Amino acid sequence: KEVLELVPDTEVLLIERCSGHDGTYAVKKENYVYAKKICQPVVGRVEQSDAEHFISDCPMASELIEAGMTQGRAKSAFALLRYAYGI
Repeated sequence: KEVLELVPDTEVLLIERCSGHDGTYAVKKENYVYAKKICQPVVGRVEQSDAEHFISDCPMASELIEAGMTQGRAKSAFALLRYAYGI
C-alpha cells in the first residue's frame, strides 16, 4: 500500500475483509461455493469503486475475487508498478 501511494496521481483504497480463500479452503471442490459467497462483499466493494485496477497481496485471493467479478482483471503489485512507470 505504501509503495503504491508513492506513484503520482494515485489513490489507494484498502479493503480489509476476508476474500474467502484461506489457504486450501477455496481450492477444495466441496468448499468453493462457500468461498465465493464469503468473497462476495469484497467483489461488491471492488465493483462499486471507480478503481481502474485492483490487486491483492495474495495471488490466489485475487483469482477468487476476479472469478466473482463481471469485469476487470487482477494485477500483481509489481505489474501495476511497471504499468504506472511505463516499464
